[in-house]
Amino acid sequence: MVDPKRARYIAGAEGAPPLPPPGGYQGARRRDAQPPLFPTAPLVSSTETTAQKQSAGAIGWIALVAAILFALTLLATLFAGGTDLIYGATMLVLQLIVGGTIVAALFSPRGRVLGASALVITLLLNVATVGAMSALQTSASGSYRGQQTAQQRHEAAYPGVQDLSAGEVLAQPSLEEVRAESDAASAEIRQRLSDRFGYTWTQVGPEDLRPERNGYGGESMLVQYISVPWMTNEQIQDYDRKLAVMRVIEDVLVDRGFYGMYSFNEPTSSLDDTILEKFYGTADPYTQHTWEWYTDNYPDPLRFYANVYDLSNDPAGELRAEREADSAKTGEPLEGLQIFFLAPQLLSEADREEFETRMQDYPGY
Repeated sequence: MVDPKRARYIAGAEGAPPLPPPGGYQGARRRDAQPPLFPTAPLVSSTETTAQKQSAGAIGWIALVAAILFALTLLATLFAGGTDLIYGATMLVLQLIVGGTIVAALFSPRGRVLGASALVITLLLNVATVGAMSALQTSASGSYRGQQTAQQRHEAAYPGVQDLSAGEVLAQPSLEEVRAESDAASAEIRQRLSDRFGYTWTQVGPEDLRPERNGYGGESMLVQYISVPWMTNEQIQDYDRKLAVMRVIEDVLVDRGFYGMYSFNEPTSSLDDTILEKFYGTADPYTQHTWEWYTDNYPDPLRFYANVYDLSNDPAGELRAEREADSAKTGEPLEGLQIFFLAPQLLSEADREEFETRMQDYPGY
């Protein structure tokens, strides 16, 4: 006997598995109750996506522009000499703000490239690096006024030189008098040597005037004078000829009120042999590549230097390399005799009246 309930399940379905009992098999779960194999992201509208991209790109641009503006501000402060402003609280706060903006840009996928560029700018130009440059600049020039007292600023403007009284400055020869004397003495020396040895001459460079520091962190009205240097076009390599040249120079200068010539390169100079070897090649004047002789007209300020360069006594080529570098800059001969005068702490006649007026603000200095 066939059960009519089962007949409707198996009719026309020979060999098919039986249907599950009502309620399903024990322990089975419905497919729609299982989590999806690949989770799907919530749908976002194209308008929201565009807004997110624009926001990410805007952070990068903000970081880059902020870094550039901050760097320009630091450079402007540097050129203005504001070392104290660079290290001030305002600059430090601004740098923290710029740094925070850069960090935000680096964490943004679309702002990362611009943020990296801003980071490079900030690493090169920040409070530490620009502040160090400013401190070096102002320290060298004595212009760091942020930490100076009124007394220090007053002393920095001192027109004279520390430990040199106004009376001594005014009593000594002026710049113009020293220049005239050195020019005349140099011309006579060159003429004497040309007449005796047939030397011709090349001007090595121009006259040089350098402001003197006043000893209080500023520049004085006095200058250091270096005359026009001259050099022979001919070599001077023989020991006896070198001595003869120096004696001719000495005769000229002694007649003009200078002392006798003094040799730095001779063993009698009391310099240690290692020092002689370092500056002149050897301790023996016969084999030295450089001679350096000196005299002055103390108590007047004029000083005279005569140097002889002899490359035949330079087997290692150290002097030649130095002379070739000098010749490339000035066009001077590689070897021969070079002469020049030097005088420190000179006041120009044109500045005399102003010097006396300004010194009235410094009684007791």
